[in-house]
Amino acid sequence: MAFDIEMIQKVYATMAERVDKARELVGRPLTLSEKILYSHLWEGTPSKAFTRGKDYVDFAPDRVACQDATAQMALLQFMHAGKNKAAVPTTVHCDHLIQAKVGAKTDLQVANSQSKEVFDFLSSVSNKYGIGFWKPGSGIIHQIVLENYAFPGGMMIGTDSHTVNAGGLGMLAIGVGGADAVDVMAGMAWELKFPKLIGVKLTGKLNGWTAPKDVILKVADILTVKGGTGAIVEYFGEGAESMSCTGKGTICNMGAEIGATTSTFGYDDSMRRYLNATGRADVVLAADKVASYLTADAEVYANPADYFDQLIEINLSELEPHINGPFTPDRGTPVSQMKAEAEANGWPLKVEWGLIGSCTNSSYEDMSRAASIVEQAVAHGITPKAEFGINPGSEQIRYTIERDGIIATFEKMGTKVFTNACGPCIGQWDREGADKQEKNTIVHSFNRNFSKRADGNPNTHAFVTSPEMVAALAISGRLDFNPITDTLLADNGEEVKLLPPVGDELPTKGFEVEDAGFQAPAEDGSGVQVLVSPTSERLQLLDPFQPWDGKNITGAKLLIKAFGKCTTDHISMAGPWLRFRGHLDNISNNMLIGAENAFNGKANSVKNQLTGAYEEVPKVQRAYKAAGIPSIVVGDHNYGEGSSREHAAMEPRHLGVKAVLVKSFARIHETNLKKQGMLALTFANEADYDKVQEDDTINFLDLVDFAPGKPLTLEFVHADGSKDIILANHTYNASQIEWFVAGSALNLIAAAGRA
Repeated sequence: MAFDIEMIQKVYATMAERVDKARELVGRPLTLSEKILYSHLWEGTPSKAFTRGKDYVDFAPDRVACQDATAQMALLQFMHAGKNKAAVPTTVHCDHLIQAKVGAKTDLQVANSQSKEVFDFLSSVSNKYGIGFWKPGSGIIHQIVLENYAFPGGMMIGTDSHTVNAGGLGMLAIGVGGADAVDVMAGMAWELKFPKLIGVKLTGKLNGWTAPKDVILKVADILTVKGGTGAIVEYFGEGAESMSCTGKGTICNMGAEIGATTSTFGYDDSMRRYLNATGRADVVLAADKVASYLTADAEVYANPADYFDQLIEINLSELEPHINGPFTPDRGTPVSQMKAEAEANGWPLKVEWGLIGSCTNSSYEDMSRAASIVEQAVAHGITPKAEFGINPGSEQIRYTIERDGIIATFEKMGTKVFTNACGPCIGQWDREGADKQEKNTIVHSFNRNFSKRADGNPNTHAFVTSPEMVAALAISGRLDFNPITDTLLADNGEEVKLLPPVGDELPTKGFEVEDAGFQAPAEDGSGVQVLVSPTSERLQLLDPFQPWDGKNITGAKLLIKAFGKCTTDHISMAGPWLRFRGHLDNISNNMLIGAENAFNGKANSVKNQLTGAYEEVPKVQRAYKAAGIPSIVVGDHNYGEGSSREHAAMEPRHLGVKAVLVKSFARIHETNLKKQGMLALTFANEADYDKVQEDDTINFLDLVDFAPGKPLTLEFVHADGSKDIILANHTYNASQIEWFVAGSALNLIAAAGRA
């Protein structure tokens, strides 16, 4: 039986009535995305139609999922909410704090030793508040959610941007910051601007070397890293129905890389097959009763241009394998063009490593198709030219592929099998020689390839491609190798052309596992003690942020004017900093150390206006805080793209930054700033970014009149005494302004709990 089947049945019991009412209010057929949105309104049965991209709407998600790196801060905040138990089904997954180095067994032992304090905290706090706990080694959060919790037509939020992976099972699964998760866990409404809708019609059928991964790599190339911002991407068509459920998950997963709120597919036979294979026949039985409500109305897919804000069409039969990168996941290159592109741009052609896994591509199908390429190389006596590593998505996947001989196939080629965890995908990779910072190329099936993300080396050119292409490129050792046309040289001198990959969508003998790694919470957690040592370097109980004093912010210093791409990795790096994710003051020492200072082109070097010296960003900000001087951060386009980590908002808040003024925000980061009581502002005139000078002092002239829809006026006083008046827009509604006034959204929740 599926987890929380009663909850799922309850969702389906009200869906028809709510969707029918929404269709009546909207006055037209509905997309799948709209059906799920309208059936999850906080008010229950809809009473009005909402305007896409404009109206803020309160929703009631069905469940919450957290990974260990973000769960620490989320649960530390939840402890302040005054609740005895999470109000909706919630899970915590330990997948981020395990470093890939030697191999699965040793690496897991090291993680259990080094992070014991954090794992014990997460286990005990989960036990106390009725939260399901998945132990270290159990698997990657999004693969476990797909295998156990995702269901067609549901809505969930998760404290990781790749929560969207569950769209492969027909959900609206949305990445959020921990404060949003706390709202839902505390039994409150969750607010989201009603999304716009992007339709992607898939015709034809994947064939040869082309994989589901290539669909999203192509979409990313079309839309770029910000093209999906504020929108849900809904895939449909004969091509969508022809793909596996886990393949759909891969496509939805990387929707985070185009800034999409989430992505989804309509309920179909591939989902039925997957649900049945993962022991959830009861979900299929329930879903089939409302199947017509778990996909768009027929008129929508027949005439999609009439119902979506933007429409993309991709013929899968003609789609070529893609290799995206380096340094950004939206720079797409068809495999046939890679040789010319690499030579023109000076990309290193020698592939040093091939990596398969992460939440994006770690399913049974992914592993079996990649293994079919490895098997050919072994059979023909081809020695791989690059090192190779895999991260299975879950213990269930690992156990099953070991049983079926797939791991043995990989190991014949010298593959390192790492723990069922994120590993190199999030910078948890102790790569030998990375400290030398040599220029090199790696290929992987992960979702992100920002500079320094995988191994900390800014000169590692990381390229994203499908698992089967990773295998081919790693075996050949060449970035410009095209397995469709090129041959490999076997050790005996024979020229070998690889056959296209093959693999089972699902294991023919079924999934199997001895210990999945799940820990159910206590029925009554009131007696469970959650201990946090006051001297801990890893965990720190939170103090509430101070409310606004009701006055204009004046005399603020410019901390940094960030230039170009500034992701949450730049604002709050992962890798070695992950160990401090539960200690706000310690992790604040990485605040903005990866951002490029527009005035000197350097990272982690800004002018301290109190001394005139150039120092590390956190050091300068701590000096301003100690002196009681407010500060602001200025940034470029799509500021805060990437991971949902709310530390990127909490760190500046903790250290005394009052506002972030940028050309545009990524959705999750803007919300995280608002939740923590920060001012998230955008230039009314983007050209005003150029007016900001290094020694500026900033005064807010009308913050006392802060109101929805009313821009704020900022005075930038330059070192020579001249001034520029800059208008700043914002998207705060009345309730979000209350978060700012109270000091944070959590302060309001805690106050309500005490009332």
